Amino acid sequence: MPENLLVRCTACGALNRVPVARIERGEDPACGRCKVKLAVCEPAAVTDASFADEVERSEIPVLVDMWAEWCGPCRYLAPIVDQIAHEMAGRVRVLKLNVDENPATASRFDIRGIPALLIFKNGREVDRIVGAQPKSAILRRLEALVQASSSMT
Repeated sequence: MPENLLVRCTACGALNRVPVARIERGEDPACGRCKVKLAVCEPAAVTDASFADEVERSEIPVLVDMWAEWCGPCRYLAPIVDQIAHEMAGRVRVLKLNVDENPATASRFDIRGIPALLIFKNGREVDRIVGAQPKSAILRRLEALVQASSSMT
């Protein structure tokens, strides 16, 4: 597990180095440039344009929630994804990608059903959960990945 995370500010685009220890203490750091909260304990939006920077270059595992506004099961899963982002802050980065607004990434990963949770490690998809699943099932798969990552270091 790295000592610092690189978090891009959604307001100004600046890249911020955030100590993982601060996140684990429950602190909500602000951007060094514009002082807007970085919201590292909440899911952040990712787009076709930012996917490579936010997901494929992440130093920690990433959970990407592929969703759409009109999708009932996606709305059901949204608060669960929010809880997971808070509980696993510093160990797993949680992002949300609206498939209607970002068709290139949805097509690239052959998203045929939503909600779909894609799990990335070292920039590569390592797991996929399709459909609304209970929080315990999602956490079990994420915890296994985090444990495997930490045992390798």
